[in-house]
Amino acid sequence: MTMGAAPINQSNSFWPDRSYARELLRPWKLFTLAVGLSWLLYGALNYGIGDWDVGDSLIMAGLTYLTAPWSLGVILACLQRPPRYWPLWILLALFTAWTAVDGSYVTYNSVVHHPMYRWANLYASSTLYFLAGAIWLYRGSLKDLMRDIRNIRLRA
Repeated sequence: MTMGAAPINQSNSFWPDRSYARELLRPWKLFTLAVGLSWLLYGALNYGIGDWDVGDSLIMAGLTYLTAPWSLGVILACLQRPPRYWPLWILLALFTAWTAVDGSYVTYNSVVHHPMYRWANLYASSTLYFLAGAIWLYRGSLKDLMRDIRNIRLRA
């Protein structure tokens, strides 16, 4: 298996296909989610930052895991071979990213009446969102990923 380009289906559809859900169930991806979520929960419990708690961490991490590979994949696919409605696709992918990064943050913290440090959250969380999307965008097993990384290093 070679490196997967974008988590959209072969018919060049905007929506994720069935294989996208299967990709999210790969053990190495679930493990990296668990490691990242552990760091978020540790921070929520120990750093004493007013807008960072367990609920916010769970919501934002869950939305990131479900949507970041798709959002980044749509953007990359539009840049590689633009489909007919590519500007709309990119806007919807960015809106999905905004929803996971900022929309959920504002909604959650408004409901629980926490202070909000919106710009600080936006910078940190959007960077983490797209970084996580880049990691989870890969389609394949951990063995495939390691082989592809070795092949890239050998070519360099």
